[in-house]
Amino acid sequence: MKRFIKGEERSQSALFPERLDDYIVEDNPVRIVDVFVEELHLADLGFVGTEPEATGRPSYHPSTLLKLYIYGYLNRLQSSRRLERETQRNVELMWLLGRLCPDFKTIADFRRDNGPAIQKVCGHFVKLCREAKLFTEAVAAVDGSKFKAVNNSDRAFTARKLQVRQEQLEENVARYLAELDRADREPTRITEDRVAHIQKRMETIKTRMRELDGIRVQLEAAPDGQVALTDPDARCMASRGRDTPMVGYNVQTAVDAQHHLIVAHEVTNVGNDRTQLAPMAQKAREAMGCDPEAAFTALADRGYFNGDQILECAEAGITALVPKSLTSNNRAKGLFDKQDFRYQAESDTFLCPSNQQAIRRFETVENGRKIIKYWSSSCPRCPIKSRCTTSDYRRIARWEHEHVLDTMQQRLDDTPDAMRVRRRTVEHPYATLKSWMGATHFLTKTLPKVSTEMSLHVLAYNIKRVMQILGMQKTMQIIRA
Repeated sequence: MKRFIKGEERSQSALFPERLDDYIVEDNPVRIVDVFVEELHLADLGFVGTEPEATGRPSYHPSTLLKLYIYGYLNRLQSSRRLERETQRNVELMWLLGRLCPDFKTIADFRRDNGPAIQKVCGHFVKLCREAKLFTEAVAAVDGSKFKAVNNSDRAFTARKLQVRQEQLEENVARYLAELDRADREPTRITEDRVAHIQKRMETIKTRMRELDGIRVQLEAAPDGQVALTDPDARCMASRGRDTPMVGYNVQTAVDAQHHLIVAHEVTNVGNDRTQLAPMAQKAREAMGCDPEAAFTALADRGYFNGDQILECAEAGITALVPKSLTSNNRAKGLFDKQDFRYQAESDTFLCPSNQQAIRRFETVENGRKIIKYWSSSCPRCPIKSRCTTSDYRRIARWEHEHVLDTMQQRLDDTPDAMRVRRRTVEHPYATLKSWMGATHFLTKTLPKVSTEMSLHVLAYNIKRVMQILGMQKTMQIIRA
């Protein structure tokens, strides 16, 4: 073929072979992986096998397998079998590992046996970012997202789901019995093959009913009323935009508002975010190296609104900005809601829409919280009572620490773009991570292993993010410093 660029002849031998290093350009990200792992003190981080055994077959050094995993997660290769194949054909991995080709079992066992150490490596990279002065703004956004587990929804049960499944089987039994009765009355209408098929299906249903009875026993013993057969730590969780719950984990992250790096993360199997604000905000402040005495702001959506959590943040010196959840149905009914009653701190009273004073009446304890009740004596004679309440008196409840929520609401009113900052800060990393993970999300089972897998994803995200912000050379200088 004339006038085309020609490749080398496959059968041609080279007298002076090229160095493997010549195939890896200076700004290749694989060099970052190599430098980062070489600078780690793996024994101090808790990796198993940093010292070789005196006898037996030599093993791979933990740095070799850690480099392999970090490279894999940087390039969307999470499976141990896929990583094994890549070591045999990928030039970058040949350079990174020195042509070593561990088998998939060795690769998978390394991730299983070194979970806590791998999570510390993720935290160590955040520490490097802190030392590089990437967290100069003391603002972090907190959010949670549902990630799918290795557990089909058909193999996850709640009491309600088990009841529905048993009712469906009972309906099938009734339908098959009716069909068998028709076969007895009119043998010519139903063939013998159909009868044999129905009898076989009946035996299958009986077996399935016995299995469901065993699952019911497990549900009664489960503390949260859920059982997952494939991944015992996975849980059914409501997911926006889905008709059926997702079986998975709730991943919490805290992202700094300046460079959008994930500074802290936690994998939970709790389906809501109500109790996650204070722990994640404190982890974020510690990871960013902020002075506990200095100002620190945590942004979160209304799913995190919890008075106890906001109070805990305030006591820890963290300014939480969380929109209040509106749970009252009064507005939909055409009645005044609590926002129409203005609290007057100097007199400890509420001013109602008709300018009447609702005074303090008594204290009570509801769900472990001290609640104060207020109402006005003018309620029975109020001309707008029909727009306020259907009872004799409109009672207003106030938590003893409600002033903390009032202060937070005032801050939100003064910073109307706070939720816009939260959204553009914390939601993009989730979309990026789920895109990298593919349709299946997690590949491992149980909470400890899933936490390790998530740490590798977060580490890969942060490395890519820092390389994008600082460039290759600057990133390598930070790692070597």
